[in-house]
Amino acid sequence: MKKILVIGATSGIGRRLAEMYAARSEVRVGVMGRREELLQEFAERHPGSVASACDLAGPEAELACALEDMEARLGGIDCLVLAAGTGCVNPALDHALERPALLTNVVGWTCIADWAMRYFRSRGRGHLAVITSVGGLRGQGGAAAYSASKAFQINYVEGMRCWAHQQAPAVCITEIRPGFVDTDMARGEGLFWVAPLEKACRQILKALDEERDLVYVSRRWRWVAAVWKRLPTGLLKRMKVG
Repeated sequence: MKKILVIGATSGIGRRLAEMYAARSEVRVGVMGRREELLQEFAERHPGSVASACDLAGPEAELACALEDMEARLGGIDCLVLAAGTGCVNPALDHALERPALLTNVVGWTCIADWAMRYFRSRGRGHLAVITSVGGLRGQGGAAAYSASKAFQINYVEGMRCWAHQQAPAVCITEIRPGFVDTDMARGEGLFWVAPLEKACRQILKALDEERDLVYVSRRWRWVAAVWKRLPTGLLKRMKVG
């Protein structure tokens, strides 16, 4: 039986992916996230699954202990899906609002990713899937910490690929790079190409099954990304993004 751990499974993409995996008889699912009551609700609805609360913004030592405990309870991990993340629109650059994104999307995220790669190397195989964002391709004036933290993740994934090539060639890394998906994270007016959650998660699940390196969600966002990366800075500064 394949063991899959979804971190950030209390809402949005992480929650729906965990539900889709739990519907498969050949998969045993572990779920982790901040809101313990939602995790317990998931475990009650899906007998055989394992739930454990953890906060990526919390102490790193606690994160490592929580992962080790989950690995033991699950009976091993074949695939770890790192879907946790946070961010908000913050045009005032209030540091109190930026701090959670930095702690969660950079510090805690890196702790989880590093743990997973070391664990999979020790096993000689494994699959790490991480959800970044098209928003990490350029800075956004209204959400500077979020876009910067996602840029960090995109570059860190590239670094992990180089590391894995030398240290753990049997470990697969899939980067999922969404545009706007219909979740609580997609806030604001005038958003375009907002993908329904169900459609986005079907595409993600297919990419994970195929162990692809990079997938844009929805697929048409790859064309937006191609233009976005080449947009002159002068034009970017005049746009209201985020």
